[in-house]
Amino acid sequence: MTDTTETHMPPPHGGGHDAYKPRSPEVRAALDALRGLRQDLFHDAFAYRPLPRMAASGPLTRRLPGRVREYAAWTPHAVVAAAGVMAMFSAWASGQGTMSAVLCGLFALAPVLVTLIRPVGAFWLSLASTTAVAVLGSSWSNWPWLPGSFISHLTVLTVVAIRTRPRTAAWMWVLTAVYGFVSETVFGWGHYATNTGPMLVVSAMALLVVTVWHIRRTAEQEVTAQQTVTAHERSKRTLLEERSTIARELHDVVAHHMSVVAIQAEAAPYRVENPPPELERAFATIRENAVAALTELRRVLGVVRAEDYEAPDAPQPTLADLDRLLANVRDTGLSVQKTVTGAVRELPQGVELSAYRIVQEALSNTLRHAPGAAAQVEIGYVLGGLGLRIVNGPPPAGALLKPSPGAGHGITGMRERVSMLDGEMTAGRTDEGGYEVAVYLPVPSAGVRTSEGDA
Repeated sequence: MTDTTETHMPPPHGGGHDAYKPRSPEVRAALDALRGLRQDLFHDAFAYRPLPRMAASGPLTRRLPGRVREYAAWTPHAVVAAAGVMAMFSAWASGQGTMSAVLCGLFALAPVLVTLIRPVGAFWLSLASTTAVAVLGSSWSNWPWLPGSFISHLTVLTVVAIRTRPRTAAWMWVLTAVYGFVSETVFGWGHYATNTGPMLVVSAMALLVVTVWHIRRTAEQEVTAQQTVTAHERSKRTLLEERSTIARELHDVVAHHMSVVAIQAEAAPYRVENPPPELERAFATIRENAVAALTELRRVLGVVRAEDYEAPDAPQPTLADLDRLLANVRDTGLSVQKTVTGAVRELPQGVELSAYRIVQEALSNTLRHAPGAAAQVEIGYVLGGLGLRIVNGPPPAGALLKPSPGAGHGITGMRERVSMLDGEMTAGRTDEGGYEVAVYLPVPSAGVRTSEGDA
């Protein structure tokens, strides 16, 4: 009996598609290059891609009148058309005005105009028109690039390279070299002068300039994108730093009051002779709750306090300390006046601190950005809230001190303080050239204290 059992041997190199996968880096590089050639010059070669108009925001075009600026947007199209007309007249003149010279001129013009709508297809059309002009032309010199074809193909290479990418420009140059050498060796008999060499040299220089322009533009775009990301990250970091500072200050304010409550609750039973047990338990409960709240507050806000942060020994400033701040500012040479309207009353310490810091930062901005200018601080105690308005004029002409640029952290910090108190804030330049900061901070109703009037 004959054994018909088949033995299946595994395919070499692991079987499947892996057996046909090229192992050599050179082979893979060659296949990648061929795929790039197919993608750049064969895939959708005649796709419709009209040349967009030039932006009218350049340093020269934006100075032109409105109607002229609209026409200036078509400058790239006019330049390409002018190069095509020059190639057409060159082909017509080299043919001495014959009928074939007219056809050569049209063949030279067509691929240049096609670059405006189908750039890659214009390259293939240019090679075809070069062949047609070489056949129709009467010149036996300058083979295969007759004068009109030379200008036309060089223009096509440059425009297509500008509109595509450097890899496409390299492939066009290689195919141009192949076309020229084949034309010279196979069809160049009887022609005593060939010009593929000059075409390759001149086109290589033009494509090199275009490639450098592409690289520079890409680098500028990357730098712009990186600057945008950096500015965004800087803004976020500034926001987080300001929030951390505000959280630390609020921690100090609340911790102070809770500590006072805990101490007074602990000492209260000793101030009364023979206090009833219910009163002692009530004060003990108050103290326990105050200590627990203080511990929880420190735990929650501890993540935003720097390890080396030390709580200030002095109490946090309030609006009552504003006169001292204004005196210090006046010592630096800033003329500042304060106006208080409404019934002055005691506000929550967080509101007082935020209002003080807002006025302080606004005056600091005045010192930095408008040295020598006069400033006005207006404080309005209104029903249900506190209004602040800090406005300064423009810096006087001939001032000795020059404005110093800032990073914009001050405005960001003020907005954060106002936002945490559910207030409203506007900031911007005035019609006189100065700057104005207007803030409204809602506060609950409180008792009225003595009025301070104007200072």
